[in-house]
Amino acid sequence: MTPDAGTPDAGTPDAGPPDAGPPEGGAFRLSDRAARERAEEALAPAAARSARTRGRTRPEPEDPLRTAFERDRDRILHAKAFRRLKHKTQVFLNPDGDHFVTRLTHTLQVTQVARSLARALGLHETLAEAIALGHDLGHSPFGHLGEDALEPYVPGGWHHAAQGVRIVEVLEHLNLTWEVRDGIRAHSWKIDPPPATREGECVRYADRIGYLSHDALDAVRAGVLRPDELPARARATFGEPGSEMVGAMIDAVVRGSLDDGAAVVMAPEQLAAMHELRAFMFERVYASEVAAGQRHVAIDVIRRLVDHHLAHPEEIPASYRDPAADLVTQVVDHVSGMTDRFALAMHDRLFDADATARMRPLLRHR
Repeated sequence: MTPDAGTPDAGTPDAGPPDAGPPEGGAFRLSDRAARERAEEALAPAAARSARTRGRTRPEPEDPLRTAFERDRDRILHAKAFRRLKHKTQVFLNPDGDHFVTRLTHTLQVTQVARSLARALGLHETLAEAIALGHDLGHSPFGHLGEDALEPYVPGGWHHAAQGVRIVEVLEHLNLTWEVRDGIRAHSWKIDPPPATREGECVRYADRIGYLSHDALDAVRAGVLRPDELPARARATFGEPGSEMVGAMIDAVVRGSLDDGAAVVMAPEQLAAMHELRAFMFERVYASEVAAGQRHVAIDVIRRLVDHHLAHPEEIPASYRDPAADLVTQVVDHVSGMTDRFALAMHDRLFDADATARMRPLLRHR
């Protein structure tokens, strides 16, 4: 089935007589959209229901097999922006080694955590999955350094969450449900108002759980940190980076949410330990010379590309361009969508420069 294909038309030879009901018997049982929507009624009271979605910007016929949230998940997986995540920085620029986290593997890890939280709390697992898969679609090259580079061009600053919504709504025309778009918009803790669904709250926690654990693991693997340098309270509360820490954080969110009874939250004691770990990671890893030592190269590459395309807008590909937008928006759409390696290669070709060579690997696999 293609990303949004339906079942065979009733007039095709394989469809059976027009009055035939759904095929049953044998080793299989048809589980169509209607059956799965009925099953959603067994979810927790706080869960979203695909049959009660607030809808899409452009109404469209329902799929006979997939629910609305399932279609959203599939559309995100087939999106160009999703494929580009494999060559975008998570934290460390241009690492030397195949086991460091990329933006794509981060997204997959966040999706696993979000699904685990939603399932344990009786929420809509597929909605959480769709939001998590789409939450970082708007990220620029070079991780959060790209946001810093683009900020001067956008009044009020540039943020990858807003760009993610723009990608699914305008640039790739995915026509997602309101609930998934809202979750992408508000997956970052700095965004207000917060997500409107409890599934969106699951993704907020899943994002933080994912990056704190795997970024700490990458830092240890690269020799940036020793395990015993992590905050003592975080280690005592969550264990070592990796599966032990992820599992403990998931348990803390499940327990905290059940105790709260209204929102997806982490238990207070564990939340304090998470905040301490996050502050430590920003000080020792995210702002370190190893993670940000080539900051000036990354920012210079992005700003030179933006300035070049502002002067030469005819070079923006028509296939990924919003002609109704102002020129700055069109250029930022183009540059922010680039992968790290594409941005470096274009920069060096346009300016006969050596940014790729200067973006030497700072992390060595150990």
